Amino acid sequence: MSPKPTPKPRVMGFLPADTPPWGAMLSLGFQQVLTMFPATVLVAILTKFDVGVTLLASGVGTIIALLVSQRKIPMYYGSSFSYIAVVVTAMSLYAGDCFSDPATVYCADGVRLVQVGIIGTGLVNILVGLLIMRLGKAALDRILPPIVTGSMAVVIGVALSGAALNMAGANWLVAFITLIATILFSVYLRGKGLLGMLPILFGAIVGYATSAALGIIDYSAISSAEWLRMPALTLPAFTDPRAWGLVLSIALIAIATVPESTAHLYQMSLYIDELAHELGRKPLNIKELIGLNLVADGTDDIIVGFLGGAAGTNYGENNSLMAITRNYSVPVLMTAGVIAILLGFVGKLAGIVNSIPVAVTGGLAIYLFGVIGMQGLALIQSEKVNLFDPKNLAVGAVILVTGIGGNLALKDGLFPFNVPVFFPAGIPAIVFAAMLGISINLIFVLFKTE
Repeated sequence: MSPKPTPKPRVMGFLPADTPPWGAMLSLGFQQVLTMFPATVLVAILTKFDVGVTLLASGVGTIIALLVSQRKIPMYYGSSFSYIAVVVTAMSLYAGDCFSDPATVYCADGVRLVQVGIIGTGLVNILVGLLIMRLGKAALDRILPPIVTGSMAVVIGVALSGAALNMAGANWLVAFITLIATILFSVYLRGKGLLGMLPILFGAIVGYATSAALGIIDYSAISSAEWLRMPALTLPAFTDPRAWGLVLSIALIAIATVPESTAHLYQMSLYIDELAHELGRKPLNIKELIGLNLVADGTDDIIVGFLGGAAGTNYGENNSLMAITRNYSVPVLMTAGVIAILLGFVGKLAGIVNSIPVAVTGGLAIYLFGVIGMQGLALIQSEKVNLFDPKNLAVGAVILVTGIGGNLALKDGLFPFNVPVFFPAGIPAIVFAAMLGISINLIFVLFKTE
């Protein structure tokens, strides 16, 4: 008798259209929330947004974006670090009380102004997505090549360095303990499943514990918080003329998130198609949905902007978690969105977050803001940008000097060029750098050198 064939091992995993059993859906959804939570909440802390609204908006925005993408693109949306610099600059200029007192954890006046800009970002993303659907991604790459997007990411990260160090200066010991702990967790827990997705959370816990040991935590934010509360939803300040300058300022930062979002889509497509192959099902090729993906991104920003949450993006951390667990189920991500919405109503949770000492936040920020800049360099490197080409050198050099130098050397980080309605007090350095870099690149596109 011939030996029985060895049975093939059962392939585990869920494709976007799959609906797991309720137990698995709840546990997998909670993992998604746990993964996005640290970074999303940290952005709210750094920009003085309401933590509850940010969580609520993250959940609502994710669910609606999934519906806009026709439930084909499994992405979770959290708050983006790319917008922090211009948001902090804008709120410091137009709502000065927001950042004059370190004890301020929420600044409604500044949030209302910034909401208009976040909605503008959503419209830009949707427009870019529709153009790609019509003209193809190659047309976008000519206007926003890697030398522009990568250099802007460097500027965004380095421009935030002053804010990070100012926060860390509240207590250097706590800040550096937090920083070192976060770095160690990010390196030595890498590839360790869910634990490897949470270095920011673990670093914050170490910093918080250190602060508690030193007796520098004010627990009144926790004791005074209600268990359940209504998130501080706000309406955008459409009637405030200052808000319209923020539309252009904040929307231009989308040039840093468009390539990031596209890269996430490509990565997800590879993993999903591999799982589909193992399951004996047809490949989904979601990498072809670049335009639709950006339309979904923009929809999320519009929803977040109307609710009063921090500007968002689809999260690489959650994508990594999906790759590890082999779960790409859209129903699971919608479940995560519902959990995030419910957490937005937990007042004690917001109280705990608001009790985190400034120095702990500063320690986390030193690492995270630096990573933003390094990711810009990684983009330039991965796209094999020729830095011996004088065109690339010119574009990158101008963006770096005007963006970083403008933030460091100019009063309030503003170029003294007054533009009525949009920039009556001057143009923010990051925005000026983006405009100048894109303009110079367009010259090379329109007038060929070879």
